[in-house]
Amino acid sequence: MTRLKPSTRLSSCVRRASVITQPPAMPLLFRLLLLAVALAVSGGDPTSAAVADAYNASMCHKSFMCGAHDIHYPFYLSNESRVIDGVARSYCGYPGMAILCDATTTNATLQLAEGTNYTVLAIDYDNNTITLADADAVAAGSDCPRVRHNVTIPPEAWLDFSATGNSTISFFLDCNLTGAADPLPPDIIRINCSSFAQEGRLPSFLAPQLGAPDGDWFRSCNGVYVAPVLTEWLASPEYGPRLGSGGYGDVLRQGFRLSWDPSAGPCFECEQSQGQCGYDQTGGFLGCLCPDGSVRDSDCGQKNENRMKIAIGASIAALVLFLLLLVMSFLYIRKKRQYKMTYSSGLLKYTTSGGTPRSWGSTDMDSGSVHQLQTHQFSYEELEDATGGFCDTRELGDGGFGTVYKGYLRDGRVVAVKRLYNNGCRQVEQFVNEAAILSRLRHPNLVTFYGCTSSRSRELLLVYEYVPNGTVADHLHGHRATERALPWPLRLNIAVEAATALAYLHAIEPPVVHRDVKTNNILLDADFHVKVADFGLSRLLPPDGATHVSTTPQGTPGYVDPEYHRCYQLTDKSDVYSFGVVLAELISSKPAVDVTRDRDEINLAGMAVGRIQRSQVDQLVDIELGYGSDQNTRMAMTMVAELAFRCLQQNGEMRPPIREVLDVLRGIQKGGVKEGDKDGRKKDGLPRVPCSPDSVHVSWESLSTTPSIISQ
Repeated sequence: MTRLKPSTRLSSCVRRASVITQPPAMPLLFRLLLLAVALAVSGGDPTSAAVADAYNASMCHKSFMCGAHDIHYPFYLSNESRVIDGVARSYCGYPGMAILCDATTTNATLQLAEGTNYTVLAIDYDNNTITLADADAVAAGSDCPRVRHNVTIPPEAWLDFSATGNSTISFFLDCNLTGAADPLPPDIIRINCSSFAQEGRLPSFLAPQLGAPDGDWFRSCNGVYVAPVLTEWLASPEYGPRLGSGGYGDVLRQGFRLSWDPSAGPCFECEQSQGQCGYDQTGGFLGCLCPDGSVRDSDCGQKNENRMKIAIGASIAALVLFLLLLVMSFLYIRKKRQYKMTYSSGLLKYTTSGGTPRSWGSTDMDSGSVHQLQTHQFSYEELEDATGGFCDTRELGDGGFGTVYKGYLRDGRVVAVKRLYNNGCRQVEQFVNEAAILSRLRHPNLVTFYGCTSSRSRELLLVYEYVPNGTVADHLHGHRATERALPWPLRLNIAVEAATALAYLHAIEPPVVHRDVKTNNILLDADFHVKVADFGLSRLLPPDGATHVSTTPQGTPGYVDPEYHRCYQLTDKSDVYSFGVVLAELISSKPAVDVTRDRDEINLAGMAVGRIQRSQVDQLVDIELGYGSDQNTRMAMTMVAELAFRCLQQNGEMRPPIREVLDVLRGIQKGGVKEGDKDGRKKDGLPRVPCSPDSVHVSWESLSTTPSIISQ
């Protein structure tokens, strides 16, 4: 799971860039005085009337017994939720941590995903762990229950497997080994339970390890599942020797552990002030519920007497230090004028003044302030230790302005750490821009940004979630292409999810233009779901409704919008063009640029437009995907080619918006257009994919950039 850490100032991420040339620190007394005055005049966060009306805050500070379990914050009883405007909202607690209490059996149940219930065995509030067991395994009367699903934690749940002590058992059910080319590995155990040995049933096996064993024999099994278990029980002398004869059922009933991070997200400040967080069922933060029954926007504030003492002390300090303040201010201003403002320091204002949507606060855009941008602050030493001293063996790849390393944080999270090459102007700009944008974006198909280093750090470092399955480019035409792990349905789903991420970026106010959409920046997680990455070149359209930004063209050769390259005007249609190249890669398995191809086909965009226009789609697509053998695949790939053609038009106005691209892709995924459809629409109401318009595609070249890879 990925959650933002306690709020800190984004400015701390970027001050390090100008450590050599920035003015000396503000005098200590001057800073203390400003702090004291600020505390004296500040008040608590205002109470949100809408949230206060919707919640009974006192309910958050009660506990509930469910059988032998004491249920309290951050868990909550699902039947204590209240429906407001048609949406179920909890009184308080973390998203995805609703406990269902069955009054008939007194069992406490946690539902991780739809249709998968897990019985609560224990909750350790001191160590922030919960022990769960598959409800089917607990309720099964047999000593040998059949595992029927994998454990899936939904994105909105604040639970993960980082708790120590977990292991796994892999199950291979009903395997037809007749004629299998590979022998069974030595660590595979056959399940010998009587319920598995019924007449006519194929043999089943288990392996006390994570993942599939060597060989392809297990592909003949009707079901392959991985169940988490506790290592102490799996390795125990009581159950370990008899796993195949029913011991595994006892191990399953001992459960496994999940953990949660009490310092994650906007709850940190709220809980530090003795409050508890209220969330809706979609994971939206609704307010801090305080012990006095009030509901505040961020925290419960300080005690009044402490505020009074600080105010009095600040007033006295202001009188005593007034004259000294004048002298110190004069010296500070005089010293500051001796330093020239470097590009990197000016860049900080540029990035944040143009890089915060209206929903993030208009004052940020007017003043150039970064105080509303929040992200977790890591120490250099912590990240150095996490990456093994930035060891070469941990290196995942080279980005446009840094090297990316795999790291293991002390809390158990696996991360990708981007290390800035140097403090050059362009590198600092991309660093600030990526941190400013990613710290405010949250979408399941965007890579999660965990934070960056502090102002006192030796180097500029960015920290992201680790995405384990490489890039789309790796699988299409890179070092993993021989695995053939991306069949056509999976490629189509990648296109849909990538378009979903871009549609989200283009829909927020003001819109975000990624500016470097390419298969090297589309990462794949363990389940081959998309994570769009690398926002170093991204820009936001102005908040005044303008449709473009005038800026020097940047991007990757083969992907840059030719109209942007020609007119220096960046629009959301520039991303649509780049996405059209991605679609062409998905259907052809060819790279965007290949100098070994014929001169007029070096750029895949030119090749795709020419061949589609000449009705030679069969000479463009990857035949091994089933284009020539499956009619449905042929139709779907042809329609995706037509859609890529529309995206690759030279004139940006002729390209569809990304929202329309997404709708067409979803329509293709649901079945496409069939014969007999009328009025340009299918029977299910989905739009028909239009035919390719006539267009002329000319050769061009773009400025280069280097991809930023945060996965292996």
